[in-house]
Amino acid sequence: MNAPVNLSFDAHKAAMNDVLQRQKAAHLKEGPPSIERRIDWLNRSIDLLVGHQAEIARAVNADFGSRSPEATALTDVAGSIGPLKFARENVAKWARPEKRKTTPAILGLFGAKATVQHQPKGVVGVISPWNFPVNLTFAPLAGIFAAGNRAMIKPSEYTPATSDLLKAMFAKAFSQEEVAVFVGGPEVGQAFAGLAFDHLVFTGATSVAKHVMRAAAENLVPVTLELGGKSPVILSRGADMATAAARIMNGKTLNAGQICLAPDYVFAPQDQVETFVEEAKAAVGRYFPTLKDNPDYTAVVAQRHYDRVKGYVDDARAKGARIVEINPAGEDLSQQEHRKIAPTLILDPTDDMKVMQEEIFGPVLPVKTYKSVDEAVDYVNAHDRPLALYWFGTDEAEKERVLERTTSGGVTVNDVIFHVAQEDLPFGGVGPAGMGAYHGHDGFREFSHRKAVFQQLKKDIAPMLGLRPPYGEGIRKYLAGQIKR
Repeated sequence: MNAPVNLSFDAHKAAMNDVLQRQKAAHLKEGPPSIERRIDWLNRSIDLLVGHQAEIARAVNADFGSRSPEATALTDVAGSIGPLKFARENVAKWARPEKRKTTPAILGLFGAKATVQHQPKGVVGVISPWNFPVNLTFAPLAGIFAAGNRAMIKPSEYTPATSDLLKAMFAKAFSQEEVAVFVGGPEVGQAFAGLAFDHLVFTGATSVAKHVMRAAAENLVPVTLELGGKSPVILSRGADMATAAARIMNGKTLNAGQICLAPDYVFAPQDQVETFVEEAKAAVGRYFPTLKDNPDYTAVVAQRHYDRVKGYVDDARAKGARIVEINPAGEDLSQQEHRKIAPTLILDPTDDMKVMQEEIFGPVLPVKTYKSVDEAVDYVNAHDRPLALYWFGTDEAEKERVLERTTSGGVTVNDVIFHVAQEDLPFGGVGPAGMGAYHGHDGFREFSHRKAVFQQLKKDIAPMLGLRPPYGEGIRKYLAGQIKR
């Protein structure tokens, strides 16, 4: 059963470990699930999302204070169904053994075989975040289920209504030996991270990931970390500024910037900054004619995060940055029911400002300038490798130079965020932005044990006999052929 929230750390861990052991026992007893059963798990997940979409929208809105049902349907519901369907369509193909070449090749000619078999790891733990609480629970499950694993889930305490709903949803469709959900605060998360899973997926802040990885290391649990960081946008001189600004601000205001892939700062040509500012204002005005009571404009999830983001703006203003608040209707947002922050540009930011030191996770966008695009590349390379990088322009040579000289988890060209929606591309970070990758086939591989299998010839052949003692001319000829440039 799920651990009650009033238990001690040790009691939480014991209760969750009991479920883990039952899942592991079921996995060993039943063996790798058939393709049909994996598809059934995927279908049950899809059915949960389709059947509970209205409840999901209400729960997420309650947790955020204000988030439109359409935004939730797009990002959390449809955004989860897509990966599950993609896995369902491809799992049979992914699960087939991979044929490999034998070494030396002559063995293959005589009937030896080299293959890679994909086995379920067993039980995968999932620690999901608050910003897309449904999507970042279900999207990993696409690869986890396709690979034939069972799952234990710890959703975020910042979205309690959604977390409780997820617990109830999975309990309707899955036994606890298949999927188990545990809700609660940091003490539950800490105990969860220390369990002896066969694999652990964490999505969240880099600072928290260090603790998760440290806890997983006690049991040598392999981890997939999907983190964040400061994802840059580089605007080439040849970029269509109106289109670029519209796409950047759409990405920056999606979920009020509370997304790990949100553009975190922009590099614009020095002589085109004002054009970008005006086009950004125009785009936001089209998207959100009003902000305060507009259900399409998402609130910041909690007061702590609201204060943090507002603090970035105040700090930048105090240190000399030019602040451009994009508030199309000129509304007073100081008194409001929810925690909404107007899209805000910070022009000419300096590195001593907090907004340039920490991931923003809000609707605030610093805009830096460059004379040469190499300045932008050098700046990116002087900082932690980001989860994403975005480039806008038409100069193919410049695009290739930027892509070759920078390292990021992923890239979208002439837009932002969209690479995460490509199910046939791996999604993951590098360095402080994360490790490992999932989505599509890469997710199946991430959550599978790829077992090497070599099947030897039934009978010895002369070349094999020549490699065994007593050593003679045969092995000397073989070695002479191998030990050379």
